Amino acid sequence: MENQIFELQYALDTFYFLVSGAFVMWMAAGFSMLEAGLVRAKNTTEILTKNIMLFAISCTLYMIVGYSVMYEGGILLSDIIGDGVADGSTYAPSADFFFQVVFVATAMSIVSGAVAERMKLWSFAAFAVVMTGFIYPLQGSWTWGEQDVFGLFNLGEIGYSDFAGSGIVHMAGAAAALAGVILLGARKGKYGPNGEVRPIPGANLPLATLGTFILWLGWFGFNGGSVLATATVSDANLVAVVFMNTNAAAAGGVLAALAVSKLLFGKADLTMILNGALAGLVAITAGPDTPTPLVATIIGAVGGALVVFSIVFMDKVKIDDPVGAISVHGVVGIWGLLAVPLTNSDASFLAQIIGAVTLFVWVFVTSFIVWGLLRMIMGLRVTDEEEYKGVDLVECGMEAYPEFTNNTN
Repeated sequence: MENQIFELQYALDTFYFLVSGAFVMWMAAGFSMLEAGLVRAKNTTEILTKNIMLFAISCTLYMIVGYSVMYEGGILLSDIIGDGVADGSTYAPSADFFFQVVFVATAMSIVSGAVAERMKLWSFAAFAVVMTGFIYPLQGSWTWGEQDVFGLFNLGEIGYSDFAGSGIVHMAGAAAALAGVILLGARKGKYGPNGEVRPIPGANLPLATLGTFILWLGWFGFNGGSVLATATVSDANLVAVVFMNTNAAAAGGVLAALAVSKLLFGKADLTMILNGALAGLVAITAGPDTPTPLVATIIGAVGGALVVFSIVFMDKVKIDDPVGAISVHGVVGIWGLLAVPLTNSDASFLAQIIGAVTLFVWVFVTSFIVWGLLRMIMGLRVTDEEEYKGVDLVECGMEAYPEFTNNTN
């Protein structure tokens, strides 16, 4: 009887893990649609190519090397086809690998939007190999992998807490993006000779809105799946709480971004509102298991307000991020980490700050080095003429909207 109960629990938890992973994989479609909507028409095919390419690179590199780096004694290529029961686990090892690999792809997706419209496709692909095979897995080993940071200290033991990855996934992706954007430079025409900001509207806001809703849906797998189980009453209740708080935070982010954009610009800026929803989701990701729904809404609202101010600030310092990814995932990711101790007594502000600084410095510095080497070896940026024509034709030889695209826009 006891064995039958275990087998049922194993089957339910494994199935839940796999379905949650599939929801997170669907976020790749969300990032694709969001980014395709927020870039110009002449750069749409290339951004879509980058998104499907990075997903494949992430899955392959994490399988070959990344998972073993992140989890000491982790599974290798020869092990993930097995059907044995891992010690102390109530789900299949291959289900854990699948759930983890889609998180890696999410972190890399953050980078693609920030460097859009002017980066060489193959330079981006080369960086994706290093990011998903080494940079991300090593910082993951210090957090979810529970290994010491270069043998010096253990983040978990000092109280660092990041339930589903506000820092591990989102801030890490933003740190890599920031390093790339600094070396890459702004898009031509984004800033005037006197430093004035010139808006470059996206080509398809309906597509961007669809992408945001897809990401909102996928986030239930992102946060809910991080409970890691659902076959007991306590686990099922926790999953429900995480779902509820995730949704509440997203709604809070929307309302706050709407209010702040109205106050700052006198209009309901849709792009800010979409980023507000994502900011609310990022903010709650570090700790969706402990707040009340009202507190989760407030945490999301702070993120939604913060992202508007951050996007404006990034433009003032000439950090050109076409989709606002650095603000959404980086700035708000840090807020998400700092919000955890407000409702989780096991976490501390000092530990959260130490963890955030450790992860950010590692990812930013290593990414800056890799981007710098790529710039010397193969170049990061397309030529001015190629940027003017659009990277669709230059990098992919086709346009997303051939009947409507004006290559001078």
